[in-house]
Amino acid sequence: MPNSQQQTTNNKQQMTNDNPLIHAPALEDAIDFHPLIVAPETLLVEVIALISQARGSSCSLPNLDSLSDAAPITSTRSSCVLVMQDERLLGIFTERDIVKLTANGTNFSGVKVREVMIHPIVTLPQAAAQDIFAALFLFRRYRIRHLPIVDDYGKLVGIVSPESIRRVLRPANLLKLRRVSEVMSREVVHAPLTASVLSLAQLMTQQRVSCVVITEEDEKERLLPVGIVTERDIVQFQSLQLNLFTTEAQVVMSTPLFILSPEDSLWTAHQEMQQRHVRRLVVSWNWGQRLGIVTQTSLLRVFDPMEMYGIVETLQQTVQQLEVERLQNGNVPSKPLEPQCVNSPPKLEVISGNYNQWTDTTHQQLSTLLSTIQISLVNLVKEPNLSLELRQSRLNAVLADIQQMRSLMQSPLQKSVN
Repeated sequence: MPNSQQQTTNNKQQMTNDNPLIHAPALEDAIDFHPLIVAPETLLVEVIALISQARGSSCSLPNLDSLSDAAPITSTRSSCVLVMQDERLLGIFTERDIVKLTANGTNFSGVKVREVMIHPIVTLPQAAAQDIFAALFLFRRYRIRHLPIVDDYGKLVGIVSPESIRRVLRPANLLKLRRVSEVMSREVVHAPLTASVLSLAQLMTQQRVSCVVITEEDEKERLLPVGIVTERDIVQFQSLQLNLFTTEAQVVMSTPLFILSPEDSLWTAHQEMQQRHVRRLVVSWNWGQRLGIVTQTSLLRVFDPMEMYGIVETLQQTVQQLEVERLQNGNVPSKPLEPQCVNSPPKLEVISGNYNQWTDTTHQQLSTLLSTIQISLVNLVKEPNLSLELRQSRLNAVLADIQQMRSLMQSPLQKSVN
């Protein structure tokens, strides 16, 4: 019979070969070849109307339930326009830019898009757009969400975004193995029901976020999530010419919310975004007292080795917590794991497992797996020019190790050997 180490290796190979964890979509599939294009002299109010209409949504006050992310997403065109003249790409103008101008109290009347567009613009040559990893790198490096693709002569081919990539994600076991808690943001900006829409836009700009969760205080003085207002909403409100100073969040927020649990899989999050035509979902736990946000960008982290460092840090901290609990319950002492990652995230509230039976053998297995994962990720980051097939193969191996760590930590473990 093969020993346990050989059996683990065989299981990982079978998981990687027969049931691939990663199936990254081709970047070509995610390109919008017909983005919204405007001339530099186009009035800003016309651009806002164009972005709003391109979403294909219709709504009428006072029932605004169809606003926000609840509206169908039919194209990446809904979140930006490209400014062009004589086939030259001059700049870009996005929903986020509209929110910033709104927060600053800009009078849109008479303003032309060339005066407020973002330029110079980050682009990706079509020859370099072989897979999504190049796009993910540029999203992260420049903190952008729209990436025009150009040909060898600098002419526009199309545009990609986290939204367009998420829409072509194929069913991936990787999404089923990863939990919402591992990629969600815990820095949730919230506001009361009576907050003005203008103040919400100012919050989004100040905090560099794309949404504000609207909360209500219950009888126990707990702030519970009841609605959400997003950048996309601000665009729609500007198009409708609402008085953003007097309009309150409770009138225009999207409600009721669909709430995810930190324990839900990313596949569940992906499906809910698809079905509900949304770009972000609220996460809540501890009876609504704790909040998180998972976005379509969060989902794409499963394909980015740099982003996987955060998952490794979470696993490492969990291992350390398990070791402390094991020692407190009187098991045989062993040397705790030394931290190897910086900026570890806060402890997860959602961890389960039979820690009282955590053995030295398990501790050593976890330590070895952590080291292997960290080395593999470092090598991946240092080799950005790997072929798609080789990169996916190596990421599959890393994720198989991560899954094995979870199994060790969450399953009933072996009893200590005398």
